[in-house]
Amino acid sequence: MDRTVRRGSARRRRAAVGYVLLLPSLIGVGCFLLVPIAVVLWLSLHSWNLLGPIRFTGWDNWGSVRSDRQFGHSILMTLALTALVVPVQTVLGFAVAAPLARRGRGGTVLRVVYALPWMCAPVAVGVVWQWIFAPTGGALDALLGRRVEWLSSPTLALPAVAAVIVWMNIGYVALFFVAGIRAIPGEILDAGALDGAVGWRRIRWLILPLLRPTMFFVLVTGVLTVFQTFDAVYALTRGGPDHHTDVVAMRMYSEAFEAAHPGRAAVMAVVVFAVVFVITLAQHRYFRDRTEREEAERYEY
Repeated sequence: MDRTVRRGSARRRRAAVGYVLLLPSLIGVGCFLLVPIAVVLWLSLHSWNLLGPIRFTGWDNWGSVRSDRQFGHSILMTLALTALVVPVQTVLGFAVAAPLARRGRGGTVLRVVYALPWMCAPVAVGVVWQWIFAPTGGALDALLGRRVEWLSSPTLALPAVAAVIVWMNIGYVALFFVAGIRAIPGEILDAGALDGAVGWRRIRWLILPLLRPTMFFVLVTGVLTVFQTFDAVYALTRGGPDHHTDVVAMRMYSEAFEAAHPGRAAVMAVVVFAVVFVITLAQHRYFRDRTEREEAERYEY
């Protein structure tokens, strides 16, 4: 009986020590994740002009946002930007990951060079690219020898913004692929080479299936990055021309601080969270079903 009591006491002490060690992280999660979510939900039910008193309005903000065509247009523009950015940066990041995965000083220097755009301030990057895209005295038009309205054309503005975001994120994506490639056991690659898996076959049948967890992470974070993109768009186009680059982050900023309707902006934030959650869930199910199907085929074989 005494031994059982001592074991229970020791177990409780270990649990208490574990909770104490987790306390800093739990405080961080509460202060920087749970509390902001609660504030956004609370604010979505109130009206405030940033100066006067806060008034409870119930579901008025939700009804207003639901009938706001401009917000719906912003979601469509963000989805279009996601379709332009995520596949391209994923393919290019994987393409440059192969040379970056090589060990040695050369690989280390390349990794630093590719990661520099991602580490730079997005506003500063946007200002530099605004000069590059400038129709008068811009570097790109000088190189092409013709005048092109890259940022003021409704057709070219969104692809131009997408190109800048891809340029910024290639190094970030490539670093994750480098880590995934280096985590693949060499014995598997050697065995595949003996079976004739070289070149594209090696990539298609060995590396890509083994990089599926990394691919899932890269795609999810890519979607999140695009939906949170604000600095580059603000520096390049400020949502123009004619709202063709008015992404959801830009729309929420305009609604909260330019139109002084933070309650409506809070509703938009909740809607964007729901959209991103659905996209992430769809990606998770796709990768899970693909993995289960391959495992079943391997078992039958």
